[in-house]
Amino acid sequence: MLQVIGAGFGRTGTLSLKAALERLGAGPCYHMTEVFQHPDHLPVWEAATRGEPVDWDALFAGYHATVDWPAAAFYDRLMEHYPQAKVLLSVRDPLRWYDSVMNTIYQVSRLARAGQLPSEDPAFQSRRRAGQMINALIWQGTFGGAFEDRERAIAIYEAHNRAVQERVPAHKLLVFDVRDGWEPLCRFLGVPTPTDEPFPHLNDSASFQEMTRGR
Repeated sequence: MLQVIGAGFGRTGTLSLKAALERLGAGPCYHMTEVFQHPDHLPVWEAATRGEPVDWDALFAGYHATVDWPAAAFYDRLMEHYPQAKVLLSVRDPLRWYDSVMNTIYQVSRLARAGQLPSEDPAFQSRRRAGQMINALIWQGTFGGAFEDRERAIAIYEAHNRAVQERVPAHKLLVFDVRDGWEPLCRFLGVPTPTDEPFPHLNDSASFQEMTRGR
């Protein structure tokens, strides 16, 4: 059963946050990477994107937290289904967030839509289907097909963050920047702060681009 619901958009340190939550005992944590590792989850996300009811308990069986898209787009529905869960809104500077998304996941999606990614990979069909879901949910659904309009995209990002803070009761919400490290996250979860290791910092733009080239 989910105990932590991530409401922050992708590229707000969500992979680092996934690692941190799992280190603190709040895992396994569901992240976009799970979608690619479990193609059987795709029909559920496609149905959710269409606004259809889905079996959240079956989808998140074994998971205790979520971060990142696609779950972040449904944080309000997840709050209703898991009323005991806390909500974690990961944030970063809006301009840096936009540049990070534009230079990483948006470029991969753009190349996929243009048919410019290699298709000989046996997993190509499921990845293409995942890309179609991402396009419908994020680039069309969240950003209205106008992510390349920098000012509009940033306005949507900021409006989302305001809406989360207005909707979620203050005692159940943590607005978190990964630069703040362990302390606020541990205090929010009510767990001891690790003293023997630094907060994880994973998947910056350079490493994302290197990983993509490798694939």
